[in-house]
Amino acid sequence: MAYYNIVKRPRADGTARYRCTAGVKAGGKHLHRETRTFGKLAQAKTWGVKRAAELEENGVPNSSDIGKMTVGELLKRYINDPNLGGKAGRTKRYVLDMLLDCDIADALLADLSTNHVIEHCRHRNGAGAGPSTVNHDVSYLSSVLASVKPVYGIDYTANPATEARPLLLQMGLIGKSKRRSRRPVSDELDKLLVGLEARSGHIAAKIPFVDILNFSILSCMRVGEVCKIRWEDIDEKQKAVLVRDRKDPRKKSGNHMLVPLLGDAWTIVQHQPKTSELIFPYNSRSVTAGFQRVRNALGIKDLRYHDLRREGASRLFEAGFSIEEVAQVTGHRSLNVLWQVYTELYPKSLHEKFYALQGTNRTGK
Repeated sequence: MAYYNIVKRPRADGTARYRCTAGVKAGGKHLHRETRTFGKLAQAKTWGVKRAAELEENGVPNSSDIGKMTVGELLKRYINDPNLGGKAGRTKRYVLDMLLDCDIADALLADLSTNHVIEHCRHRNGAGAGPSTVNHDVSYLSSVLASVKPVYGIDYTANPATEARPLLLQMGLIGKSKRRSRRPVSDELDKLLVGLEARSGHIAAKIPFVDILNFSILSCMRVGEVCKIRWEDIDEKQKAVLVRDRKDPRKKSGNHMLVPLLGDAWTIVQHQPKTSELIFPYNSRSVTAGFQRVRNALGIKDLRYHDLRREGASRLFEAGFSIEEVAQVTGHRSLNVLWQVYTELYPKSLHEKFYALQGTNRTGK
């Protein structure tokens, strides 16, 4: 049975758009759906009535018909493909799901142009997304469009997302993310620990926020990694733990790495109760949310949980570890990022070493 429905969607500038979905259902299952977005309710209703009538008369269209497939339908096919969307990382999957709810998803694939891509980026920018965030939209959309012909056999070889990239860069709508150098300063960390201790002591709390925060710093692990390490992966002899599927831009899975648990990191692990196969059996989002609430209550600005990873690496450098040794803890495959951390910590270190080797003072006299 063919149908249509309309949903009002407010935009960031206060105006409204109307998304009309027309489709075919049978036995409680959706056999086909397609959407279009309009500026006026009357336009959306006119299209919905007409398209539902066409679907009722002609039935479900051929899914490989380039003339009728929308960008949204292609995105759904890609997302549901176990060899493509099924292997996408968390960020890519989030972006692809988000694109499904954007106006660009309503465009017919055959009609998709660089103008659609640029307008999407303008809208995202107007809604508050930064150039690096919008850049993800363009990159992942480009990868989906590149799959159309070789993977699905659809006669489509254009890639407006790639074609629009030079102009988007020129317009400042996309760009690389800015490298962060934020570390807790002054007594920020002490205040955070006190606040998190109080939060952990709440009658409804179950998360040992202080242990997790200290462990995150000492181990240089991402909070998602901390909440996934297992008791069975502990190496008692080497005082290390196997971190599974560690993040690597070149590989999405199988990046297991044995990470040494230095100093108090090992002690913190030993103190955890063995109530689960996980050492820290907590939702990483809940840990981050608790951190953010305490941080905000304290009025601490622009400090993210991920900055604690940098704090941990900086402490190792300050303790005298080499870049290669720090990489064994942080898991960085490329040493460039660690070089940046090191040089920001010690901008004058090379001069000092040079003068020390020359047996002169810092002025070279």
